[in-house]
Amino acid sequence: MNQEISEPLQQQVLHAIKTRQALQIQGGGSKHFIGQPTDATLLDVSGHRGIVSYDPVELVITARAGTPLRELEQTLHEANQILPFEPPHFGWGATLGGTIACGLSGPARSFSGSARDYVLGVKVINGRGEILNFGGQVMKNVAGYDCSRLMAGAMGTLGVMLEISLKVLPKQAAEVTLINQTSLSLALKMMNHWAGKSLPLSAACYDGKNCYLRLSGARTAVKSARQLIGGEQHSDSNAFWQTIKEHQHPFFQSSRPLWRLSLPAERPAIDLPGEWLIDWCGAQRWLLSDSSAEVIREQAQQAGGHATLFRRGANETTTETFQRPTDGVMQLHRRLKQAFDPTGIFNPGRLFPNL
Repeated sequence: MNQEISEPLQQQVLHAIKTRQALQIQGGGSKHFIGQPTDATLLDVSGHRGIVSYDPVELVITARAGTPLRELEQTLHEANQILPFEPPHFGWGATLGGTIACGLSGPARSFSGSARDYVLGVKVINGRGEILNFGGQVMKNVAGYDCSRLMAGAMGTLGVMLEISLKVLPKQAAEVTLINQTSLSLALKMMNHWAGKSLPLSAACYDGKNCYLRLSGARTAVKSARQLIGGEQHSDSNAFWQTIKEHQHPFFQSSRPLWRLSLPAERPAIDLPGEWLIDWCGAQRWLLSDSSAEVIREQAQQAGGHATLFRRGANETTTETFQRPTDGVMQLHRRLKQAFDPTGIFNPGRLFPNL
């Protein structure tokens, strides 16, 4: 990357360090609703865009953080390749940097891996104003700490990402989605049963009425699995999973608080009032509920997981977005923050208050 391209951002960071000015890092702003609100000066990285390198043969692409996600996916589409973790956009302006910073993955997450799994390397400006490189463009090239993957899900609290290198994969030859009408408890059993088999399963969810199982892979493998599982074939598989990924499904069209529960996939249904949508074979469970945060988080913790307030209700202002980790884990967060951002200027409080 030409050093001159990143120099304006570096100079803004250096000025913020000198003046002790907090910065709110933002690309397209499509995910501003995720995390705690940050009262800080805007650092706009949307202009820092463009694909730096792309090798379809090596299945690696490197792009600047402000690159629109739609442009990146279009480039891959032309080479018959994809981002395997199916990142949601949540808006036209979604950027690569925002996607990785939020660590978001779509329906294929439990089968193909998360956004973090496909990050090979990053270039960042740290809290000292230095430009650092982590990782590279191959799966294993550095011994020691994998600092590049720390940026996935850090919500911009550790540095300003400049470039990101990702592993990509070819599109599958065939895809079909099967529908079976069933109950929540039976849907959970069905999803986990088929996930434990050697089948080309690539997505599984339950919307309160139907269990949807997506098969992706070689045509013969998909045909065989379809006959084994049974069920009605969805008329437009791509469109359906798009509504799940982008929260356009009717379930998400509500003004009630939206909770994201991360639980063991095989865990039976939790007795909480509200409406449920089950994804990732049960590992990700969306809940529309007016129950208190304390009750929801206590139930999630007792079930072996945690709960995130993904979208606030109309009158919700005080509940923390992310469930507080244990004291030991929080101490690790503070040490990482101190190492990467000693003056605390990057997205302060976005993950947790006072971090």
